[in-house]
Amino acid sequence: MGNGKKIIKWFLLIVGGIVFGLSIALNIYVLTGGKKFTRYHVAAAEKIIGLKFTRKERAQMLPMLRRNLSKYRQMRQIDLENSVSPAILFQPIPPGKTIPVKQGVFVSPALPKISAPKNCDELAFATIPELAYLIRTRQVTSLELTKMFIDRLKKYSPKLECTVTLTEDLALEQAKRADEEIAAGKYRGLLHGIPYGAKDLLATRGYKTTWGAAPYKDQMIDMDATVIKKLHEAGAILVAKLTLGALAMGDVWFGGKTRNPWDITRGSSGSSAGPASAVAAGLVPFAIGTETWGSIVSPSTICGVTGLRPTFGRVSRHGAMALSWTMDKIGPICRTAEDCAIVFNAIIGKDGKDLTVVDYPFPYHPDIDFSKLRIGYLKNDFDSKYSFKKTDSLALEILKKMGAKLIPIRLPSVPYSSISFILSAEAAAAFDELTRSDQDDLMKRQRGNAWPNTFRASRFIPAVEYINANRIRTELISAMADVMESVDLYVAPSFRGGNLLVTNLTGHPCVVVPNGFSKKNLPRSFCFVGQLYDEATILAVAHQFQKVTDFHHRHPSIEWVDK
Repeated sequence: MGNGKKIIKWFLLIVGGIVFGLSIALNIYVLTGGKKFTRYHVAAAEKIIGLKFTRKERAQMLPMLRRNLSKYRQMRQIDLENSVSPAILFQPIPPGKTIPVKQGVFVSPALPKISAPKNCDELAFATIPELAYLIRTRQVTSLELTKMFIDRLKKYSPKLECTVTLTEDLALEQAKRADEEIAAGKYRGLLHGIPYGAKDLLATRGYKTTWGAAPYKDQMIDMDATVIKKLHEAGAILVAKLTLGALAMGDVWFGGKTRNPWDITRGSSGSSAGPASAVAAGLVPFAIGTETWGSIVSPSTICGVTGLRPTFGRVSRHGAMALSWTMDKIGPICRTAEDCAIVFNAIIGKDGKDLTVVDYPFPYHPDIDFSKLRIGYLKNDFDSKYSFKKTDSLALEILKKMGAKLIPIRLPSVPYSSISFILSAEAAAAFDELTRSDQDDLMKRQRGNAWPNTFRASRFIPAVEYINANRIRTELISAMADVMESVDLYVAPSFRGGNLLVTNLTGHPCVVVPNGFSKKNLPRSFCFVGQLYDEATILAVAHQFQKVTDFHHRHPSIEWVDK
């Protein structure tokens, strides 16, 4: 009898559970009208976008929302490669204003008359003018130099995790050709015969272009990026495709974490992680990086090298991975500001493929009179408490001794941090297929602030908010133009305050230079920010700063290679 009661009790519980479950399911079906989405879904979505509609308004929207969803599904049948840009072009010139472009031509620096060392390895940290003089006078051949840097890449890259692919066969072929041309009197210029490395988001025919991410680690793009072509035309020798944080974020890529040569227990920062690390360690004389929001400034700072982030629209991005069509910029990472000027002069100009590029002169001259320049500085940022304050303060004193009369300025009061999601929205569009295919699960970093989650969350950014953010960006560009009217350039902390975000949104150029070291012997830096399209002035000022300092001449010990 006892067992019978238990059976009946369990039977009633099970039946009751089924009935309860069915009732919930029925209620949900009734509430949603048995359709894929209803006004109740709209009400839930309102919380995500921070708006509230009435019951009647939600019902009225449904037919249009369903039609839109049908259109989205149709759009997704079209295969859009990363290289396809939107039919909307960004340009950083403020509305109603013209840019007073400086006229003139690039003035090549004087080449130092030096003798080749007995051991070619001693040239690992030489500058471009030094290497150019030795190659042009045929004291050192391009082939010798190329083999030396390839050997260094093979020896040190495993510890630094800074190389994706050695382009050895291509490099040796290019070096032999360079030597033949120079011997025949066909000298192409200061980069002829000089090796370099490229961030592995620049397409290179015959070699993988991995974008640093597992879903693309076997990707072959059958073309050369415009920057690669221009450097080839200048006679430079590509020796390696260097690491980047996966899809241009940080220093973690599918093969590991790129290391800082000053302390290999630390990362090199990113996303131009490999270029900065390799230049700092003397594995290449220069490298090509990119920046969307700090990807040249940050690794250059951490690794103690000099980097140029050009004005938006100065260098063609054709053949480069797109992350943000309105913020991506390509620039050199080198030992010195003068090296940056030499490389920049070789890669600028229109190619007819990246329609954002403008043809403006680059009238770089290494000599510049500080007394005639209006040099601003972000006083509030420099006066605040932050980790680089000591080295930055000493560097400002050096500028004053050089004759600079520093003018205090402030960034615009426009709420620029509120529109930073412009980058996330564009990046999510650039990698839409990655998200929809679930291939983003292959990415190494899966944290809340990593790309996979950012791409997913950015699907919920309304188009209206994205457009309004860009309207606020127009206001920021105009306000920044007003600030720049009082100065020719200004100095900024590399990481303090909002300068890094503001100038990436407005498209202004920046040169980041080493300006000291921490107590732990780690590099520090600050930045020179210039007028739109006036890289010539900030590079000349940075060059003069480096003439009276030696921070850029110091390089890390490489004792860790055998540990």
